[in-house]
Amino acid sequence: MKISFITIMLLLSGSLWAQKEQAIISIQTDQFKQVISKHIYGHFAEHLGRCIYDGFWVVPSLDVPKEGRIRMDIVNALREIGIPNLRWPGGCYADEYQWRDGIGNPADRPVTINSNWGGVTEDNSFGTDEFMKLCDLLGCEPYLSANMGTASPKDLRDWIEYLNFSGDSHLARLRAENGHESPYGVSFFGIGNESWGCGGCMTPEYYSNQYRCFQEYARNYSGYPIKKIACGPNSVDYNWMEVCLKNIPHHTLWGISLHYYTIATGNWGKKGSATGFDEKEYFGGVKNALYMETLLKNYSAIMDKYDPNRNIALVVDEWGIWTDVEPGTNPGFLYQQNSMRDALIAASTLNIFNNYSYRVRMANLAQAVNVLQSLVLTDGDKMLLTPTYHIFKMYKVHQDANLLQSSVSTADYQYGTESIPGVNVSASKDKEGKIHISMVNLHPKKTIAAKVMLNGCSVGQIKGEILTSVSFNDYNSFDDADRISTKEYKKFKKEDGNGIHVELPPLSVVMLEVR
Repeated sequence: MKISFITIMLLLSGSLWAQKEQAIISIQTDQFKQVISKHIYGHFAEHLGRCIYDGFWVVPSLDVPKEGRIRMDIVNALREIGIPNLRWPGGCYADEYQWRDGIGNPADRPVTINSNWGGVTEDNSFGTDEFMKLCDLLGCEPYLSANMGTASPKDLRDWIEYLNFSGDSHLARLRAENGHESPYGVSFFGIGNESWGCGGCMTPEYYSNQYRCFQEYARNYSGYPIKKIACGPNSVDYNWMEVCLKNIPHHTLWGISLHYYTIATGNWGKKGSATGFDEKEYFGGVKNALYMETLLKNYSAIMDKYDPNRNIALVVDEWGIWTDVEPGTNPGFLYQQNSMRDALIAASTLNIFNNYSYRVRMANLAQAVNVLQSLVLTDGDKMLLTPTYHIFKMYKVHQDANLLQSSVSTADYQYGTESIPGVNVSASKDKEGKIHISMVNLHPKKTIAAKVMLNGCSVGQIKGEILTSVSFNDYNSFDDADRISTKEYKKFKKEDGNGIHVELPPLSVVMLEVR
């Protein structure tokens, strides 16, 4: 049978076209919704594995730039993404941490056991004043997690006095003796962490009563008001949220937390590899990450019931993908690599947070260095920036910008009998009038031909940036640290005065800036 050359070309072009899905993205540029709080882009540093010790805080002999023992290449990298806040000292560690163990002459500090993470001992050389120095170097606000599990309301009261009181008292003098005469002025305090689990296995009724007591002693000293954040639910524990909002006086709450981790396999006992996974686990990872939107929708509805004026912030202070640890590493250290999949999960989650910023006003990715979905990995004097780091660098333009209403119409990404939205978007307008549109294509094989409609303005100058890779399990290694990094993006063109045609490659995050 003869087949003409023209017929072959038509068949080939049809096949290529089938690989290119269509999308319509609509953005209302003249209707501001609310400000996207910069604190949504916060991070987390727990005394866990190599996040603090051998991460931020290194031995004096390590040949890297340091301020004291604080590793400055990490600090400089985080400053570049505009880190707004850093949560410390935990996590589960917080409910066994005694803050007095970590002040004064380091040689006199007690050696204690980290019973939550690996059973290792710590010399407490990194404590309150060292953390405050780190935040100063980072240019970010501290977010302290108070011990409710093994400490008393007096311990919380005293810690705040040590940090914030400007007058003459024993604890203020002690702070001065330790090198900081002026008060630190800390605002954010979490009161209890995972109190439903590692923070005391409490019922919501018991916890809310404990919170009422502890928060009473979180005093506002010297004009530094405390923003009190209650321990909220884990994942889908809607009853915990209801009980807390019923029982806790709302004037005592700046916010209430939510924890949700993405498990690609859905099985906590076998979470899957950070890099050695197939499309089934890729799909499971992004699908489970997108469940964050369902959680925020449902929790926002509950909070609207009790707090219709939306005075109480939802604080998602632990989120990210959690995989099995890297082979040969301490299972209690939670060290995992970071792939293109993780970057797509981070970008999609940040789009969700932006779009729910009427209620979500703070969030903290777990964790900053060498633990879980890290921004930075280190090995001795070597350091690399993960794909997730590059997402936060791209998205920093949304911090404190005005959210713009956006919608997406496109075909789903299907795997087997399941499907998820293939594209997700958020958009904002900054103080200079620049519009930023962040678009994520989750399809592993299909390019999306998207038409972006900017309703309410005409399109002027456009700049683009992209993060992508060939495979969803590609990652940056110490031998190839820049395998995945941002690049200039030019596959767009103006259309119809207020339209932009954009080609979104498979597995890509694209940021457009429109003037």
